[in-house]
Amino acid sequence: MALLELLVRWRRDLPAGPRLLAATVDHGLRADAADEAAMVKARAKQLGVSHRTLRWTGAKPATGLQEAARTARYRLLAQAARRAGAGVVLTAHTLDDQAETVLLRLARGSGLAGLRAMARETAIAPDVRLVRPLLEIPKVRLVATLAQAGVGFATDPSNADDRFTRVRWRGAMPALAAEGLDARRLALFAARVRRADAALEAAVDAAAADLSRTGAEGTAYDAAGYLALPAEIALRLLGRAVAAHATEGAVELGKLEALADWLSGMRRVAAGTRRARRTLAGAMVTLRGGLVSVSCAPAREAGKGVGAAALPQD
Repeated sequence: MALLELLVRWRRDLPAGPRLLAATVDHGLRADAADEAAMVKARAKQLGVSHRTLRWTGAKPATGLQEAARTARYRLLAQAARRAGAGVVLTAHTLDDQAETVLLRLARGSGLAGLRAMARETAIAPDVRLVRPLLEIPKVRLVATLAQAGVGFATDPSNADDRFTRVRWRGAMPALAAEGLDARRLALFAARVRRADAALEAAVDAAAADLSRTGAEGTAYDAAGYLALPAEIALRLLGRAVAAHATEGAVELGKLEALADWLSGMRRVAAGTRRARRTLAGAMVTLRGGLVSVSCAPAREAGKGVGAAALPQD
């Protein structure tokens, strides 16, 4: 509701600008959701903004409900944007949401790519960008904005349901803040990780350009150069190659790390004529003749070895 109010004010101050369309996702999980969508629609009409209610239909999973709902929400929003001819979707994620995301990903052992938390801008479809303009604003600021404007809002009761991990972390935030680990510090941590991650990705780009070898099947790197790389750069370079040839989806970072550790222990093979290979996510990683090569595994090889893995993002 706050995002809707602020966007309308922003648009009114522009001599020309984009047409606004409000969208509410009804996940079909609560009886009150339809009334809440109607409330948003009524306010949007008062503000002169068109509104669409998007419904998540079909069977709902017994586990991982919030993750499945998030995936469905972005899919529905991307579809609505395409139908409206829009290239941008804006959501009202706040500083508090960012801090909770950092804690969630720390708890599950995410790598740096995950600890970046939510990006201000990202793609949710090839032709649709997601933008989070309020990511640096605390939720209390938005509540105060609505109170000042005399605009009501709904509170999702699932936000207080401690069956969900995010809700339990939210409940722990006051104690963490008392020790100095408040939402702003957690968001600052995510921003600094994002900066470091970008530097590492640039180093991986340089390593790929320097070590790539043509004429080999699939993706190939000079083995001596690859094995001399810093561990994190080698891991990411390998992850890119596996992701490019994988046919069995993504798995946790630990399985990719296990493959990279195996490769780092094969220095003698790299210099000789023997061959060593493993499969990962339907991709085959081979070390032979001074090359590390990654290609699609034959059907009978897929799924063997250290397990399936593509470079995870969170």
